[in-house]
Amino acid sequence: MSGADIAVSDHLRSTDSDDDSIYRVVGTTAERVTLLRVSDGDGRRVNSGDVVTVARDALSSFEPAPNPDGNRSVGARLASALQNVYWSFRTVLGSLAANPVPSLVALALVVAGSAGASRLSGPLSTGLFFAGLFALVYIGSGRF
Repeated sequence: MSGADIAVSDHLRSTDSDDDSIYRVVGTTAERVTLLRVSDGDGRRVNSGDVVTVARDALSSFEPAPNPDGNRSVGARLASALQNVYWSFRTVLGSLAANPVPSLVALALVVAGSAGASRLSGPLSTGLFFAGLFALVYIGSGRF
């Protein structure tokens, strides 16, 4: 493979070693290419953090490889998405529980804005509702 053909996000596999891992190109310069190992020898996705820098002259010992992220089934991708939603929800609730007083104040603003629509003017109830909602999001994000 020619060093001039390499671009960030390309996937490569070494042909010289016993290592059948797939690497993603994460950086390029005129002299070198930086690679991140993204799969094991069986083509399964890994999060190894292994970074390798290769001289462009040595790229002749690499061949193009398929993206290991593209070989997951629809069921596996759906399960992963649901798992991410669960953990995100759990993290937000944990952040709100870690800051109970501000969380309760923000919740009171949301309730006052939504329940007070009949007693308060439209812009005031809407403002209270969104102020409380934004406060809950901010507290739940863990930046509070």
